[in-house]
Amino acid sequence: MKVDMLDPMPIYVQLAGIIVEKIKAGDLEERRAVPSESSLQQEHGVSRGSVRRAMEVLREDGWVITIQGRGTYVAPKEKWPEAP
Repeated sequence: MKVDMLDPMPIYVQLAGIIVEKIKAGDLEERRAVPSESSLQQEHGVSRGSVRRAMEVLREDGWVITIQGRGTYVAPKEKWPEAP
């Protein structure tokens, strides 16, 4: 999955969706570190602000947990949002 720069959906929303899909597919495992901001920035060709905002959305929704001084991790599966 790639961020579509021509899509009217905000880039950070697209990026958050891509990360959620990777979590659901098992490409990013629960309790494991999420790739760094700079890594996500380079991989998807987006700004640091877009990456930070995507992480904020993922934290608010319960997909990731950030521990100050340690990094951001995929939340345990029992904390993931319910599927609609």
